[in-house]
Amino acid sequence: MKWQTLDKFSQESGMSKESIRALKKRGKLREKIHWQKRNGRIFINFIAVEKWIEGSKV
Repeated sequence: MKWQTLDKFSQESGMSKESIRALKKRGKLREKIHWQKRNGRIFINFIAVEKWIEGSKV
């Protein structure tokens, strides 16, 4: 699944929710590319973040 809730992404990636939020706040993870908010919940694009971690362009 491409989009995962923040909780599920945190569990599967090993990244804490706090570190993910910090990356969002600093602009490292970009809205509509790496994450989006729907119905008050944050969803993470697992594929885009994986590419970001590997240093690939999204």
